[in-house]
Amino acid sequence: MTHARSRAKTRRSAHSTSCEEVSVSRREVEKANVQIALITGTREQLVDKELTHVRVEIERVPIGRTIEVVPSISQEGDTTIIPVVEEIVVVERRLVLKEEVRIRRVTTKEQHQETVVLRQQEALITREEADRHSNRIAPTLPSFEQHPNPKGEK
Repeated sequence: MTHARSRAKTRRSAHSTSCEEVSVSRREVEKANVQIALITGTREQLVDKELTHVRVEIERVPIGRTIEVVPSISQEGDTTIIPVVEEIVVVERRLVLKEEVRIRRVTTKEQHQETVVLRQQEALITREEADRHSNRIAPTLPSFEQHPNPKGEK
């Protein structure tokens, strides 16, 4: 390796380089002037052609008839017929007898027995004569008795 290095060092050579540059430019050269002028002239000429004018007339015709389907647009000669439809809601009121509610009075009689407790008050009046040894009179009071319940209830 040392031998290859020494050989590379001895083979050096010098080259000179040169470079050219090009420059492109543009310039105007005046040779002649050009002028353009437009001249407009008039002339009369007779034109004989037929002109067609189209005018439309609109007529609204009330119909008021019930239909099942929407009619299509139709043509009768020079007249185009365009149907105008309106959907309306028809409300119908009917009375329907749904049911009858019947009410009948039925009177029945039967014999019924039951033991019941009745209350009763009595007024007992007691008079006592004045005590002979005192000036006091015993009051007279009503007495209330409670009758026993026959079923044993209070």
